[in-house]
Amino acid sequence: MQQFTIADVRKALDAIRPYVRRTPLEESYYLGDTDHRFYFKLESFQRAKSFKIRGALNKMLSLTEEQRRRGVGAVSSGNHGSSVSYAASLLGIERAVVVVPEPTPKSKVDKIRYFGAEVKLMGRNYDEAHALGMEYIRQEGLTNIDSCHEDVLVYAGQGTVALEILEQNPEIDTIVVPIGGGGIATGVAVAAKAAKPGIKVFGVQTAACPAMVRSYADGVCYEEYPTEESLCEALVGGVGRLSYAMLRDYVDDILVVSEASIRKAAAFMLTEEKYVVEASAATTLAAAMEYPEQVNGHHVALVMTGGNIDGATIRKILRETE
Repeated sequence: MQQFTIADVRKALDAIRPYVRRTPLEESYYLGDTDHRFYFKLESFQRAKSFKIRGALNKMLSLTEEQRRRGVGAVSSGNHGSSVSYAASLLGIERAVVVVPEPTPKSKVDKIRYFGAEVKLMGRNYDEAHALGMEYIRQEGLTNIDSCHEDVLVYAGQGTVALEILEQNPEIDTIVVPIGGGGIATGVAVAAKAAKPGIKVFGVQTAACPAMVRSYADGVCYEEYPTEESLCEALVGGVGRLSYAMLRDYVDDILVVSEASIRKAAAFMLTEEKYVVEASAATTLAAAMEYPEQVNGHHVALVMTGGNIDGATIRKILRETE
């Protein structure tokens, strides 16, 4: 299996820089003290409100004219789909089809359609949608824009988050990043460790779907994984093969956080810090709250991966944390 290095991440940053926003790295008003300062890397400020535009664009910029003419397809829980849709509009790719699970929040489906892609609802969960969607993409002759499985261009694109963080604040000594399929966690860990040896990188999973933790514990790459009810639809399902192959060699630990602490963290971001982030992104703050002895760097970056959260979920989070 082909792997990637920081050279690939640097090349990706050069390629996508004209198209993506250099998102803010904002210091928290409320977290930490004089010895421990916390910063939010706000990928929720991307145009499609997700970090996934980075990997999608890096891949799509590599397509041939024939591949662009045929069109692109993607399977997504929402954020990757809106990023593929947006990237297609930026690059003039006329046909983009995004397959999402049937329970995908309306706000995410609307965002995908807003940027011009066709949306197809398939499957009761992400794993079912992935199986059905990949078959559809093959039948239609579309180029699959992978979200996390094994495309090194996608992983390298996601890793550009780490390079930006260290450009914005070279004192950062700890980065905390969510793990779903593992694309951004692996990209960030590979880039950060190469750019700044000694930096700590922690991945975070919800207890409702600790697929990467169980994969490493059992010695099996769980590309599909059963999921309990979760606010973190972007983090559920199985893990990517490339992430499984690489992540453990670069990440310092994988922290598992409860759904209750994720709700608390998302509410804190909304009511105190005044940032709208989805529950999956708030897992990094939940980890800082649940594991203060591990997430104890002097300058800690919490990657807020996306802001695609619908009003019903916001109201539910606020009710349950009153």
